[in-house]
Amino acid sequence: MGREALVVCSDKSMGAGITVWDIDTGDHLLHIPTCASPPHGFLCLRNQVLVASQIHKHGSVGGGAISSWHLRKFFEFQPQAPLRSYPIEAIGPIACTEDGVYLAGGAPSGNAYIWEVTGGRLLKNWSVHKKSINCMEFSDDSSLLICGSDDGMISIWSMISLLDIADFGNLPAPLCSSSEHSSAITGLLTTSGSLSSVLVSCSLDGTCKIWDLVTGTLLQNRVFPQSLTAIAVDGEEQLLLSGSADGTIFVNLLNIGLSKVSYTVLQDQQLVLNGHNGLITAMTFCNAGLVSASEDCSACLWDVVNWVIIRRFSHQKGPITNLVVIPQTSLVKQYNRIFHVSLLEKYPHPSNLWKEINTPLSPSSFEDDHVTGEFRSTALLNQQILDLEHGRTEAAIQMKLETSMENRLWATRMTKHVMEINKHLQTRLLDLMQCRLLRPDSASTQMSKKLKVEYSSP
Repeated sequence: MGREALVVCSDKSMGAGITVWDIDTGDHLLHIPTCASPPHGFLCLRNQVLVASQIHKHGSVGGGAISSWHLRKFFEFQPQAPLRSYPIEAIGPIACTEDGVYLAGGAPSGNAYIWEVTGGRLLKNWSVHKKSINCMEFSDDSSLLICGSDDGMISIWSMISLLDIADFGNLPAPLCSSSEHSSAITGLLTTSGSLSSVLVSCSLDGTCKIWDLVTGTLLQNRVFPQSLTAIAVDGEEQLLLSGSADGTIFVNLLNIGLSKVSYTVLQDQQLVLNGHNGLITAMTFCNAGLVSASEDCSACLWDVVNWVIIRRFSHQKGPITNLVVIPQTSLVKQYNRIFHVSLLEKYPHPSNLWKEINTPLSPSSFEDDHVTGEFRSTALLNQQILDLEHGRTEAAIQMKLETSMENRLWATRMTKHVMEINKHLQTRLLDLMQCRLLRPDSASTQMSKKLKVEYSSP
């Protein structure tokens, strides 16, 4: 296993920026200035690009910005200003698909947005909740988008429906929604190790709920003595960790099965970690163990065998709101293919949804000083072709060929992506059918109760 780096940020001020440590040694590796990101507003695309939402960023009419940084440029010691996009309104939580193709953002208004990252196109914006969206999460196969709001609502959306160009102007309907939580949603995650994919949610109401992602059925309801603010599951999907408002972390067995018969977790099965003096803001697992972050301006690395703190990272610049763990090779490795990120559009353009692509242009093909070797939009490319066609130049013919090839390549990639999503949905349908076949008879089903495990205060 390669060495890893811990990346954290705060929402205190833009000057706090982003801090990067070596997880194994605690050495400070890098500081990136001008970043202040709210909870769930920070991620890393393909281990190459850091992305952060920033509410109340000066210069944005909507009151916020989405910024990105290419990690490779820090390795090359290039001075790098972040690429800043200014959505029509402030964006809080963000989420991306595993392949980095799509980026989703949620707003305090309850609206959601989906962008195609490499081209920057805004593919969909719609009203998801009546209250602020607090967190967003894609399913492991990227076929579903899950949103949690400040009013305790959870909604699940099909990406195929959201990206259906024929249904572009219509208000999409969620696959399912729930109002089981009585207070703000503070964490969402999905797992796929069991027979059926599972969604785990936590809330300020002090409960952690486990759902069947295929059927939308509530499988378990776990009650804690504190408001919950963060959740994490280990790599083997055996342990569920719940962080609370007072800094306590609860460790429990996940125990997800097909049976709906209620059961009780014994007292000796619970484990409580006390290492923080403030609200737990984020948690994740890495090769070295569990990493937790808190409003007490620190992050802790825990030994998951003895459950003791191996190392504490002090963040004097302010409370930590977000953390990600990346391979250290992201800071030093030259990728054969650079992952390109474009400025994100403010408004969707349905007429160009399938046509607007990005094409790399070579500066040697043009005599115009304004044309450089950067990514241009198809609209600009077409205009340049028209300008050159008046002289019937060889460059114009070359540009037409390149445009045609890029259009075909992009259409092929999109077709492959849709086919993959369709394959995952078919798998989910088979899971649903299997669950129904294995379901207990109606009499035993009526006798089964929802799991409700109560923990007494330590």
